[in-house]
Amino acid sequence: MKKVAFWPWLWVVLGGLYFLLPLYATLDFSLRAKRGVLGLTAYASVLHNPKFVQTFAFSLRMAVFTIVVSILLMVPTVYWVHLRVPRLRPMVEFVTLLPFVVPAIVHVFGLIKTYSQPPLVLVVSPALLVGAYVVLSFPYMYRAIDTGLRALDVRTLTEAAQSLGAGWGTILFRVILPNLRVALLSGAFLTFSIVMGELTLALYLAWPAFGPFMYQIGQNRAYEPAALAIISLALTWLSIGLIQLFGRGHAGQAQIAGAK
Repeated sequence: MKKVAFWPWLWVVLGGLYFLLPLYATLDFSLRAKRGVLGLTAYASVLHNPKFVQTFAFSLRMAVFTIVVSILLMVPTVYWVHLRVPRLRPMVEFVTLLPFVVPAIVHVFGLIKTYSQPPLVLVVSPALLVGAYVVLSFPYMYRAIDTGLRALDVRTLTEAAQSLGAGWGTILFRVILPNLRVALLSGAFLTFSIVMGELTLALYLAWPAFGPFMYQIGQNRAYEPAALAIISLALTWLSIGLIQLFGRGHAGQAQIAGAK
């Protein structure tokens, strides 16, 4: 039995080292901006850069808009597929996987070509960037919502709400959405992480986002890009922690609601 337990733990340790050693090397490098001294000089340089706050705030706004639009678009769509047309699920899954197939550079040049001339000139509007981010978040938001709906008895919940006189808007916003809390948080924080670190779309659409700022810093600095990478990673881990914090105690909510 000890021999059987040895190998899984060995692979877990090796996998952890493979993941953690590069992070440690990046962190150690980011602290050595001054020769022979460990300090936060690179972090101070980044945080005191006026473009850091500007680009971070812009990407934060774009992330919030993207999350809201994605939820308003995907929840009714996935709910309707589950309830009325489950045979279309493979097609919807295929469409949501297209961002993995179509490179971001192809996507952005297609957007520029399509929306830089009448009747829809949107290249000067952040709405185009939000729309592009929404498409980029399809695989993550769809799967989070789809997993949440699979844990529900959607048909029973809908019929119970309709028997009490609820309309479709009430069913979506007061019955379905509360039961998708954890799933929506997962999709939202994944989308947030993607938008905050995305480079290609914001760079070629010429918007002052956080991703291009990280890219520009990396062109002529050595230690600051490593500090930015650690900050971005910390934001991602913070997002995961928030998922666990807000989702704690609600994992069984959907099953209880569905049973009722």
